[in-house]
Amino acid sequence: MNNELQQAVVREGKVTGSGIERVEVFVVNPDWRKNLVFVRVETADGVAGWGEAYTQYDRDRAIVEQLTELARCATGRSVFGIRNFCQIAFDDYAQRRGSLEFYAALSALEQAMWDAAGRTLCQPVYNLLGGPVRQRFRVYANGWAYGLVEPCDHAAAAAAVVAKGFNAIKMDPLPKPWRTFIAREQMDLAVRVLSEVRKAVGDGIDILIDNHRRLAPTQAIELARRYEEHGIYWFEEPCQAHNLEAMAEIRGRINTPVVTGEELYTKSAFRGVFERRAADIINPDVSNVGGILELRDIAAMAEPYLVGVSPHNYNSTSLALAATVQASAGMPNFLLTEYFVPLEEISRRIAPDALGPVNGYIQLPTKPGLGITVDEQFMRSQDYRRTASRTFSTFHSA
Repeated sequence: MNNELQQAVVREGKVTGSGIERVEVFVVNPDWRKNLVFVRVETADGVAGWGEAYTQYDRDRAIVEQLTELARCATGRSVFGIRNFCQIAFDDYAQRRGSLEFYAALSALEQAMWDAAGRTLCQPVYNLLGGPVRQRFRVYANGWAYGLVEPCDHAAAAAAVVAKGFNAIKMDPLPKPWRTFIAREQMDLAVRVLSEVRKAVGDGIDILIDNHRRLAPTQAIELARRYEEHGIYWFEEPCQAHNLEAMAEIRGRINTPVVTGEELYTKSAFRGVFERRAADIINPDVSNVGGILELRDIAAMAEPYLVGVSPHNYNSTSLALAATVQASAGMPNFLLTEYFVPLEEISRRIAPDALGPVNGYIQLPTKPGLGITVDEQFMRSQDYRRTASRTFSTFHSA
């Protein structure tokens, strides 16, 4: 937007033409694990804003439906009325009944409103939130070990991703299936995997361990203590996220920082984490926690408890990553964020100027809105494709 148009948009302290007239939903199949869901809003002045919803296997269509319905609540509202819209969406639209699908849809719309607001004013979103406190953002690589089982395969893959410049990598060495109680053989294999990875990458690389909410405290504690011999940066989601008593017990009996948050939505869910001292680091996701404002609010809640923030980002490296960076720019307790290497290629198709790391860091973007430009022609060329069907065990326990 040129200066003349910007001056015309802002008259007598009011922003004109900022009402949402159109909302569109797009689904992209990256041919890796899950579909990606995006939303585009367009104002009366023709300014477009984009956002991204968190998705999971086989749940993308439910999230699309939530977005489609929630769009009716957003239409006609100013892209600057973000907090008001989010409150109405929760109190009136959802009648204070949350779900992953609802919060993922709300997060995407909230990001898109910020993107459009920033573009309307020709400012990066972080400047509308008080300005930045940093100029670069450390990222850790994830997704590089998907489908691997053997220690030697993990070691080779880890060495390859470190060769790309990453100085922090995340992995879940435990073999599937995800169960609360695991066999001794599974634990032994996980320790061997970590040992080989550490040998492959050396001591200067941070290794982040994810457990995907699966273990009982006794096994989580034993496993963490065995991992600690090989030097790990953190121990993420050792048990179910809402069992804060178990989480706090684990944290109190190991010597590695405990992380939780990707499965917790809104400020209310994090209150107990802080009060019970259940985690050293939280990892809320901008695409399911409620959006940029909610992520910033939660990070501010964490500050007086001396808890660090490492935003989760099991999303594309295009819009959700850009929204994460905008939120994190003014976050004093930010540590590092997630970067899914297997989604890098499709993300460059979605946004050719998608943010990318150099030597493990992303630089502060300076373009307006979320700081990247979506290739609308590519997005409109994408036909819906379901992900491949999964197979499940006949019985839960062997």
